[in-house]
Amino acid sequence: MKIKEKMEKDIAILTITGNMMGGPETTALHDKIKGLMADGIKKVVVDLAKVKWMNSSGLGVLMSSWGSLRKEGGNMKLANISEKINSLLMITQLMQFFETYQSVDRALASFSE
Repeated sequence: MKIKEKMEKDIAILTITGNMMGGPETTALHDKIKGLMADGIKKVVVDLAKVKWMNSSGLGVLMSSWGSLRKEGGNMKLANISEKINSLLMITQLMQFFETYQSVDRALASFSE
């Protein structure tokens, strides 16, 4: 799993590539978000277009990252989720926590609404 970071004004866009299957690389996402928060960045869009699959560990990292941001008054939104990941979020009832968007641009625009 790889994480690419891009800034759009005060919003971090994190593009994930690979599978989110747990282990040290998955926790790297939460570490990255904690680092952004330490820099005062509290708005994050996670682009999952290049993530084929995630297991419960991957879901756990998304939830803990979302929780950390919310605790600090921030928010994390998901963009470009696949049908498989969408189903996983529905089955686990985590969809109620995440705002999901069809594109990064729509997720970015939602922060200014």
